Amino acid sequence: MSPILNLITWSVSPEMITLGSFSIRWYGILLATGFFFAYLTLSKIFQKENLSQQLLDKLTIWCIVWTIVGLRLAHFVFYEPQYLIKYPLQVLLPFDENWNFIGYQGLASHGAVIALITFLSWFAWKHNMNVLWLLDRLCIVIPIAAAMVRLGNLMNHEIVGSITTVPWAFDFTHGGYGVAGTLRHPAQLYESLVYFSLYGFMLLYYFKMTKGNIPAGRSAGILLTVIFTARFLIEFVKEVQVDREIGMFLNIGQWLSIPFIIIGLGLLIYSFINKDKIPHYIEPNPATK
Repeated sequence: MSPILNLITWSVSPEMITLGSFSIRWYGILLATGFFFAYLTLSKIFQKENLSQQLLDKLTIWCIVWTIVGLRLAHFVFYEPQYLIKYPLQVLLPFDENWNFIGYQGLASHGAVIALITFLSWFAWKHNMNVLWLLDRLCIVIPIAAAMVRLGNLMNHEIVGSITTVPWAFDFTHGGYGVAGTLRHPAQLYESLVYFSLYGFMLLYYFKMTKGNIPAGRSAGILLTVIFTARFLIEFVKEVQVDREIGMFLNIGQWLSIPFIIIGLGLLIYSFINKDKIPHYIEPNPATK
């Protein structure tokens, strides 16, 4: 084995601060940072389109709530349904079955997408918006949150890659992966780099290339296609998440990604066929409601 592999020993503690049985983990800090950057970006978009701070704050708060619910619930529905049945309260609360504070460990990105699409469809209906207009704007900011989540996974020594001999392999020393000979792909970094790149492209696309005039479904199609294609491919160099994935031709994450890739491609095709269909939203004056 090449000695250079031993240079990347990932021994960072998942916990930033520990006070007795209570700890603040890097994952939570990075998740909150991702939401904050997404909020700042969405604020710039709303300012450009002359939309109110009140509408932005209402949308942001509920997006965060439904994202967390979707992330958490989907993990147990798709990966650990037996835990959901046995400890239903622990799914929504940051405690283990013995009521020790552990934060929210166990999140599935597919669930966040399902929850967000469901909520945004309702929000658009309630505010008389074109749902694709709303999705297209949210999809500009989502990649930065997704990128920070994957950095949080890196700090947590979780969702690690499969064993490899590539020069940039990581030796994860926490989470049960610090065994001699288990140098692994830093799969979290692979995904994070894709999402950071996508975020940069989305900003360029919205503010420079289209100047806010996005064909209906275009940025939503780009996001779903890119993120879930990347997720599908990177899963090939990931360790299985649960034992029942061992021996599967495609793992659970890959099977869940396929429908979103199809939806993303469908939205892209729709946006190019209807390239002159560019929805906008004019917020009603409160005095006229």
